Amino acid sequence: MQRNISLSSFKWLISLFGLLALMSITPLYAEPQVNLLALIEGTEEKPVTPVQLQTDLSELTSNTASSHVANDTLNFKSLTWLESEFQPSTLSIEQQKRELLWFRDTAAPFKGKTIRVISERIKTHQYESNVLAKAFYDITGIHVIHELTNEDDVIKKLSAQLMTGQRLYDAYISDSDLIGSHFRQQNIKSVTELMNDHAAKYTLPTLALNDFIGLAFTTGPDGKIYQLPDQQFANLYWYRSDWFADPTYQALFESKYGYKLGVPQNWQAYEDIANFFTHDIHSIDGVKVYGHMDYGKSDPSLGWRMSDAWLSMAGVGDKGLPNGLPVDEWGIRVEDCHPVGASIERGGALNSPAAIYAVEKYKDWLIEYAPPEAQQLTFSESGDWAAKGNIAQQIFWYTAFVSDFTQAGLPVMNQDGTPKWRVAPSPVGQYWQQGMKSGYQDTGAWTFLNHTPKEQQLAAWLYAQFVVSKTVSLRKTIVGSTPIRQSDIDSDYMTDKAKYLGGLVEFYRSQARNVWTPTGTNVPDYPGMAGYWWQAVSHILTGEVSVAQGMNNLAEKIDEHLIKLQSSKMTCGPKVNPKVSPSFWLNQTGSPKPVKETSVKGKTLPFEEAINVW
Repeated sequence: MQRNISLSSFKWLISLFGLLALMSITPLYAEPQVNLLALIEGTEEKPVTPVQLQTDLSELTSNTASSHVANDTLNFKSLTWLESEFQPSTLSIEQQKRELLWFRDTAAPFKGKTIRVISERIKTHQYESNVLAKAFYDITGIHVIHELTNEDDVIKKLSAQLMTGQRLYDAYISDSDLIGSHFRQQNIKSVTELMNDHAAKYTLPTLALNDFIGLAFTTGPDGKIYQLPDQQFANLYWYRSDWFADPTYQALFESKYGYKLGVPQNWQAYEDIANFFTHDIHSIDGVKVYGHMDYGKSDPSLGWRMSDAWLSMAGVGDKGLPNGLPVDEWGIRVEDCHPVGASIERGGALNSPAAIYAVEKYKDWLIEYAPPEAQQLTFSESGDWAAKGNIAQQIFWYTAFVSDFTQAGLPVMNQDGTPKWRVAPSPVGQYWQQGMKSGYQDTGAWTFLNHTPKEQQLAAWLYAQFVVSKTVSLRKTIVGSTPIRQSDIDSDYMTDKAKYLGGLVEFYRSQARNVWTPTGTNVPDYPGMAGYWWQAVSHILTGEVSVAQGMNNLAEKIDEHLIKLQSSKMTCGPKVNPKVSPSFWLNQTGSPKPVKETSVKGKTLPFEEAINVW
């Protein structure tokens, strides 16, 4: 009874303030729906107990009533965002309020300023651009123009701004793949320097850097944090768990291949399963099905497929996390932080037997087991193919697609909202050894340039912290499925939602997360060198050159680029080795590795064991 009286009074109070606000405020943007009543009545999803919720709301009522007379309370717009959009959160409402008050007060000197930022076009950044930028304006008065484009364009614009010194953007959200360039070229204002220097008093007290799961990706060998993680994704194995659980398919597969149909642990098992669905099963319910999906059109995105750790999955590099030392997943050898070569002749592994094996499998699987159209698709064009319902598995699938693949009504979704698919750690090739990185995982991270005017940089720093703050991070994770905070991954909300996310939560709570890493620090000029990959692989896929010749050409290109960089003033710059006979390096321990002739039998595991094996 007491609760009913309290709720009735609160509803009346909210109605009054809502009416006054609508009469006095002309919104710059479309406002989200106020959802206070749902929150009061307990229908809003929120990881707090009813008692805590009632306490929080009582305080909120009191603060709302006095919002025009006290400076430690939020205005109506901010409260609207808090209640309608920033739920659920790992913070209590009172803790969220304190964070928003800090942003409001700290941003006061920059009120009315406009900042420009840019990021790639994925769901997480669309949410930031369309929703969080507006919320940030309502709370701080700082306008944000948050542009979205493709990843390649982000890198081009970042490079153009660095070369010309002309300010195009006040901050970039770019992949941490550039960490080797950032720490060597010193054009980036590191987050460590920002927080210790002029941004110290503009740094959120509750930022909690140790809560970010991808901080190792953005930290240079000098120990500085160069970028602040914004979103994180991995390339995992994707498969139709409903087909794999079908007793008929299980029996057919085991009778032919001699082991159980399950999550493949090595490339031989992946190949067997690909052959099984493409050629043995052939069609399901009258629809042609395929055991593999990828893409092969001559396009910059083809290069990412290779440089995003495809070679490391095959076993090209050395042992050692996060990227293999001294030879990394690009096949570049580093000695005392100096890159010394990519070709076997100079101690690298880019044209080694393992690298040739990796690209041969890529080409063979694309031709033998994927839909014929895949050879003419780019990354973005191929992204939704598996969601159409006729693909059995995909070895290299971006978890950033989880949100798109869990939409109701898709052929890969059940009526109860659970997916018909799962993600699990990808299988590894025959050159891979325990202790090596196993796949690709990256974080899109906030990047600030040295020459950006200080006030613009500080305003952008505030926006960056806002979109990764604990107040909004869990909500952003739900929208984009790109978690960055351990506290969000461990939350009760994610526990409850795990069965709807196809294995994403299980992966991020497992040790597997630690052996999936981005391009490492061995690459001294990522923007200048990344383009060599897609051109070389394109020539291989079209048949213009053999796989071996194509990888020789690529290794030579990378070596030539390293040699050019020797004359530049660069921290830990390249010191390229002279060429010697390949046999010299192939007879050393580690990478590059000699030809491995022994065939490997396929191995699979049930999903639960596949997750835990790492």
